[in-house]
Amino acid sequence: QVQLVESGGGLVQPGGSLRLSCAAGGSIFRLATMGWYRQAPAKERELVARITSGGITNYADSVTGRFTISRDNAKNMLYLQMNSLKPEDTAVYYCSAALGLLVNWGQGTQVTVSA
Repeated sequence: QVQLVESGGGLVQPGGSLRLSCAAGGSIFRLATMGWYRQAPAKERELVARITSGGITNYADSVTGRFTISRDNAKNMLYLQMNSLKPEDTAVYYCSAALGLLVNWGQGTQVTVSA
């Protein structure tokens, strides 16, 4: 099991930036593929970005060029730098840790992009 706690969400104006953080408990963090997902009201949860234990990243088309995922294995931390935010980025953002068939989720952090 990996315990995950997200932080950094909030209200931001269109065009603004936010940095989400995810603190991971447990010793398997460095082995896990870490990801950020989001779920907007009345929509399904979707992948935003993912980073493997080796540092390979992939992004949803909607955020490519605006968001950057990174990890610090020494600190057991996952980050999502979000720039040029749009109203359609409004959602609850979840951190995930996947190792084999085991997937753990954080409780989520709300991001609202509004003028």
